Amino acid sequence: MLARTTLLWLALLIATAAAETVPACWAPSELSYRRGDERVQRGMTQARIAAPKRTLAEYSPVVPRGAIRRVQLPPGKKLVALTFDLCEQPFETSGYQGGIVDVLRSHGIKATFFMGGKWMLSHRERTQQLMSDPMFEVANHTWEHRNLRLMSGQALVEEIRNAQLAYEQVREELQAKQCTGPQGNALAHEQAPRRLGLMRFPYGACSPAALNEVAQQGLVPIQWDVSSGDPTVGLSEQGIQGQVLSNVAPGSIVLFHANGRGWHTQGALPGIIAGLKARGYEFATVSELLAAGEPVTSPTCYDSRPGDADRWPFRHPTPVAAAPSGFFWPWQSVTHRR
Repeated sequence: MLARTTLLWLALLIATAAAETVPACWAPSELSYRRGDERVQRGMTQARIAAPKRTLAEYSPVVPRGAIRRVQLPPGKKLVALTFDLCEQPFETSGYQGGIVDVLRSHGIKATFFMGGKWMLSHRERTQQLMSDPMFEVANHTWEHRNLRLMSGQALVEEIRNAQLAYEQVREELQAKQCTGPQGNALAHEQAPRRLGLMRFPYGACSPAALNEVAQQGLVPIQWDVSSGDPTVGLSEQGIQGQVLSNVAPGSIVLFHANGRGWHTQGALPGIIAGLKARGYEFATVSELLAAGEPVTSPTCYDSRPGDADRWPFRHPTPVAAAPSGFFWPWQSVTHRR
């Protein structure tokens, strides 16, 4: 008996010592905002990136049920999901607004990041930092942020699948490092799911074929019911705060950007967080929000064109300034392409 107890203690000491020797993936300073990371670089031929050639992790299709806009929560429950798009088009390298992430981490706010596959490959380290942080959830935002309403066939399949491939490639690279993540209590890759389970349509635009393909690839489509309007250059911090705080309800999914096009998002976030907390809200990832209530879905995706059958009355601000060259607001005609 004594010998067995001694062996158990010895094994525990060895395991503890081994855990203590596992290095951290990043120093605290490496997780923080770096000046210039937020810049969007356009018109670069070298910005083209090929999708990984690999086999997807095993998955099962899901039943198509439309795009989820918000969640109906039980009476008295006040949860909200803050979501941030990290998208990138073919001939650009978009940014990473680390200051936004710093605000979320410093306030202990959970959030979901919808990442483009190309963005993941051009921001590998930042992708790994987000996917390994237990406060955050990461999700599919297609490969090159194309309008899925205008796509069909193999091109549609690959635009969704290539983002999955990119994620699994970057996660595999993180696993090879064998280091601990931002919380420092587990190997970084173990905090990241083996595959992405949620997906967001670029421009809020889809078709029956796109909805079906998303389900065939085992993904649940997540849109939003409150848009912060943060890609509008002329919308101030106070304007963003007012837009969000005026429209959020229990179970809301709020849309922001953190790819260099959330122009005043970082400055607006502390006021939004404080305002929601003052009203008794708690913050959840989208998956946590879905688990807490009943999803509210639309059979098709939003399109603001007059008379269109798939209009969705989600809340958005009136644009107050012209879009940057080539940029596209979710409420503009989906026939416009960047």
